[in-house]
Amino acid sequence: MLLPQGHLLVPRPVATGPTPRFYDDPSVPLPGPRPQEVLLSDITAFIAGLPKAELHVHHVGSASPRIVAELAARHPDSKVPQDPAALVDFFTFRDFAHFVEVYLSVVDLIRDAEDVRLLTYEIARDMARQNIRYAELTVTPFSSVRRGIADAAFVEAIEDARKGAETELGVSLRWCFDIPGEAGLEAAEETTRMALDLQPDGLLSFGLGGPEIGVPRPQFKPYFDRAIAAGLHSVPHAGETTGPQTIWDALTELRAERIGHGTSSTQDPKLLQFLAEHQIPLEVCPTSNIATRAVTTLEEHPIRDMVAAGVLVTVNTDDPPMFGTDLNNEYAVAAHLLDLDATGVAALAKNAVTASFLDAAGKAKLTAEIDAYTAEAVAG
Repeated sequence: MLLPQGHLLVPRPVATGPTPRFYDDPSVPLPGPRPQEVLLSDITAFIAGLPKAELHVHHVGSASPRIVAELAARHPDSKVPQDPAALVDFFTFRDFAHFVEVYLSVVDLIRDAEDVRLLTYEIARDMARQNIRYAELTVTPFSSVRRGIADAAFVEAIEDARKGAETELGVSLRWCFDIPGEAGLEAAEETTRMALDLQPDGLLSFGLGGPEIGVPRPQFKPYFDRAIAAGLHSVPHAGETTGPQTIWDALTELRAERIGHGTSSTQDPKLLQFLAEHQIPLEVCPTSNIATRAVTTLEEHPIRDMVAAGVLVTVNTDDPPMFGTDLNNEYAVAAHLLDLDATGVAALAKNAVTASFLDAAGKAKLTAEIDAYTAEAVAG
């Protein structure tokens, strides 16, 4: 087992409605369906203070209602509500296809380099409030460039925000440049070109997102081959809304080092065994899976089976404000589902460090922070 269990905590009832708070304005509820605001009496404070890393979180998908409303006001021709409270309904999704539709509406609000810089820095500010020390942010530059932002200006904006986040907020951001699969091979070529020609300092990995149905992974092999040859890590989404074969394709054709979601991996025992034996991490996003209807209920989420099989599981938010969550809540969800105490939650946090693309010194530093915090909390 990668997660120690024991000294179990008794969870309070799982709430079914949205939480009545938001990062900047307690009067504005977080948007989206929040079917698992899990409250564990002895663990939530521990989670809040725990130093954390996040590996699966989308750039535009992390736009808070406050920022979305501000951008909508700047671009009133959009379909996005300008009232943060109205975003609660706007960010309630019927299914994954509807989520993509809403997501692209928010993408359309990012129209110039200042929008990009503002969004990126504010994401880091929200992360700092959650004690997220390090994040590998999934960025989809093709979507912004297609809307008229020059590629060099886009990179300059995210890099400027990254440097500010590091020095002013204590949050280290790194980038995964992500192909929007629904946009086809044109998007793959443009994303690869930007990654290899512009080479932003924070760029570590190369990904593939968007709908999986009707978007077979093998067609993107030439682009991943070029990115990998240039030194980037392979981190495609796979098995979120499709079966295990999509994950196999990501492993064999795209040479995935981590799998985004991997929800359907538990349907194939051989795949689970392969992931465990090769220690290929899964970037698990429980609330996202419920919100997009990839998983029907929280109690049916396959994270328990993943952990039981010995898979290296990390917990993430995906698109946190859109799904009415944050990383602290996702850790509380995982603690509930896996019956974890503080030591188990800390082990989960260290999984993210292990699975990250931090250098050895960075991993050692963040792991030491987690250990020191946990030792003090447990002793106290």
